[in-house]
Amino acid sequence: MEKIAVFGSAFNPPTLGHKSVIDSLEHFDRILLVPSISHAWGKEMLNYEIRCNLIDAFIGDFSSHKLERSTVEQDLIQPGESVTTYAVLTRLQEIFPHADITFVVGPDNLFNFGKFFKSQEILQRWSVMACPEKVKVRSTDIRQRLAEKGDISTMTTPSVAQLLQKLSVY
Repeated sequence: MEKIAVFGSAFNPPTLGHKSVIDSLEHFDRILLVPSISHAWGKEMLNYEIRCNLIDAFIGDFSSHKLERSTVEQDLIQPGESVTTYAVLTRLQEIFPHADITFVVGPDNLFNFGKFFKSQEILQRWSVMACPEKVKVRSTDIRQRLAEKGDISTMTTPSVAQLLQKLSVY
């Protein structure tokens, strides 16, 4: 049975903190990065397509064939509504009917997990893995450093840093 890790995040932008979580998921057969298309709690995010491009650049800096970006939220979005984790996991289970799916959460979401739509049902149907970042770099730190015209090379992967400098979006 294929073991799939589902790592959802705003990836606004991807950081070495995200990478440190991904590095601890190598025991999975497949690691899906799921960028939020519409944040459930109204978080301000860069345009979805730009974040997808950043994730693709981020994935390109890994040597893992297990890592891929999922567009499941794009497939599920309805105008004016957010996409829930429950809907994402349900759809992914339909796409991968024989897979053992684990939802990966960071420490910030672990404390808010009770607020997730159908949180108890998620816990009954799928595994949930709390995975703290081993490298403490937040997307907010990168956005702030870019706003100050500072160097971000120690905060994200080389391709993401290069793309962010080129795009000048923060």
